[in-house]
Amino acid sequence: MAEPIRNRFLELLCSIYLYNEHRGYTAIDRMLAAIRVRWPDDTALIAQVENHRADERKHYLMFRRWFERRGVMPFDIDRACGHIDRFVEIVFGAPIDALGTPEIGREANFEQLCRVISLTERRGHRQVETLLRDPVVTQDAQLTKIFRVIEQDEPSHWTPYDGWLADHARRGPNWRERMVDSFVHGELLLFKLPILFLTPRLDRRTTWPDRDDDDQGGKPLTAAA
Repeated sequence: MAEPIRNRFLELLCSIYLYNEHRGYTAIDRMLAAIRVRWPDDTALIAQVENHRADERKHYLMFRRWFERRGVMPFDIDRACGHIDRFVEIVFGAPIDALGTPEIGREANFEQLCRVISLTERRGHRQVETLLRDPVVTQDAQLTKIFRVIEQDEPSHWTPYDGWLADHARRGPNWRERMVDSFVHGELLLFKLPILFLTPRLDRRTTWPDRDDDDQGGKPLTAAA
C-alpha cells in the first residue's frame, strides 16, 4: 500500500477509535452516576464499572498520543461513526446524552443498556483481533502496541454488565439486539468508512475531544489537513 494511502487509512481508523474511546468513558460516567444513586451499596459493581471507565480513558489517551507523535490532529469524526451512539439511538430512540440519571437508573432501561454495552464491548474485542492480523496496522509498532493493550483489557469490560444481568435474573441479548449490533458495525465498516476515506478533504479537529472533561483540559494544536 502506498505510504500516503496507508497514512490516511491509519489516521482515519485512529480518529474513529479516538472518538469512540472518548464517547465510551463519558457514557460510562452516566452509568456510574445512575448506579451510585440506584444501587449505592453494590460496591463490587461500582468498582468494576470504574475500572472499565479507567481503561476507556487510558485507551483514549493512547490514541491521542499516537496523533501527537505524528504532529497532526485527528479527523473531525462525529457520532455518526460512534458505535455506542448509533446503538443507543436505535434502541432507545434518543441520543445517549438525552438519557439522564433518573432514566438510566430505571431498571428496564439499565437492563437494556447493560446488554448494549456488553454487545458493543464484545464486538470491539473481535474487531481488535481482526486489526491485529492486518499488515497495514501491524507495520506501525506504536499502534500495534495500543491494540495489544486493548485486546488484553477488553474482556473485563463486559463482565460487570453481564454480571448485573445474571445477578438480577435478566435475559442476555436477543436476536434483535444482536442484529442491531451487526447493522451498526456493518454500516460503519462497509458504508461510512469508505465514504470518509474517499472524501478528498476532511476537516481535522482543532481541539481534543476531552477539552471539557473534568479530568483533562485538551489543548488546541495546529495541524496540517
